[in-house]
Amino acid sequence: MILPGFPDAAPLAGLAGGVLIGLAAALMLLGAGRIAGVSGIAARSFGIASSSLPRGQAFAFLVGLPLGAVIVAGLTGAAAPALAGAVPLLVAGFLVGIGTRLGSGCTSGHGVCGMSRLSQRSLVATASFMASGIATVAAMNALGLEVLP
Repeated sequence: MILPGFPDAAPLAGLAGGVLIGLAAALMLLGAGRIAGVSGIAARSFGIASSSLPRGQAFAFLVGLPLGAVIVAGLTGAAAPALAGAVPLLVAGFLVGIGTRLGSGCTSGHGVCGMSRLSQRSLVATASFMASGIATVAAMNALGLEVLP
């Protein structure tokens, strides 16, 4: 399916991915009794936050995220994402980690898990994420900078 203005869009793949993310979040909540917020699980795996989730399980969850993407890419013949380099990746990860600690969660935790539970904190956080993204794109467009390649 080709969408006007978005020739590389894959809405069916996006729909399938969204369903799988929602299913995984529901299974984690029902099976382990906890929210599948990645920043909280990452903090637990590195020992900087306490949780009922054992550190080994938290680490396995984190390893499974990129490993699952690599497996799906291999099975479907899709190109694996290219990395920009270790230093920018580490700096970006560190900055995102600071933001998720300040915001009491990450976009996945607030947007997927918190919104589905109608958490007031998550509703405000997700609205803030969306407003920041919209404002950033509007500012870049106003400056004549290309947002997408």
